[in-house]
Parts: sequence; C-alpha cells; structure tokens
Amino acid sequence: MDRIDRKILNFMQLDASRTNVELADKVGLSPSSCLRRVQRLRKNGFIDRVVAILNPAKAGRVIKAIVTVELKLHGEQHMRRFLDIVTKEEAVSNAYAVTGASDVVLMLRLQDMEEYDRLCERLFRDQSNVARFFTLVVIKTAKEETALSL
Repeated sequence: MDRIDRKILNFMQLDASRTNVELADKVGLSPSSCLRRVQRLRKNGFIDRVVAILNPAKAGRVIKAIVTVELKLHGEQHMRRFLDIVTKEEAVSNAYAVTGASDVVLMLRLQDMEEYDRLCERLFRDQSNVARFFTLVVIKTAKEETALSL
C-alpha cells in the first residue's frame, strides 16, 4: 500500500458515497486508475465492507449502554456459546471477548429501558452462564469514530 492508496482509503472512510470520478479527482488520479486501485484494495482485504452509518436517535435507538459480563464457566466452548447467543440480539451492536476481570464486553443500542430489561432477562438471568454483569449507561459521547488512522 502506497501513499495514494492511503489517501483513497482515508477519503473513503470519511465518505464512501463519493463517485469514483469524485474520488479520483480528490487523490489526483484518472477515474480508471482510481477504480483499479479501489478494486485491488477490496480484493486484498483492506476494505472490509462499505456501509451507511445511521443516526441512532433517528433510528429509534436512543440509549447507548456498555455491559461487562463475567461468565460462571470458562473455556472456549462456553465463551463461544455465549457469544453466539448475544450476537443474535438486535440491541447488541458490538460484542467482544476480552481479557481482564470481565470475559465479555457488549455495546448496546436500545430503544428504551423496557428493551434493556427484556434483554437482561434473556441473557443474564436464570439458566444463563453469567455470574454477574455490570451496565454503564452512556450519558455523553465525547468521541465515536469509525475511521482508522492511516
């Protein structure tokens, strides 16, 4: 990856809806050269996917919460089973197996606290493998960035 590839990726991270002609103009290439580079970057796995980032409030997901989870039973199969369950939940936007005091960190986008309560019933109570969980409700977002520094 050279300097021009990095410029292409940086511009695409800011706004992937630009046409190839607009992108080529921004990076100083002909449209055909720019298109070949973008296709090569996709083929080589630098571009994972192109998505629209929605405004959570306009989409009805007004509450953001971070949940740390400690599992009762450890090991790959128990972790995988729990992650398989949480990734099917609509309110879970991100799920991470982590090191440290917690086993899993979940990022939630919720419609309301009733949805949170129903989610807790399904994931954390009774027959689940959860020893304990802690929820942090986000009151202000200082930074939330999708772009990677190149």
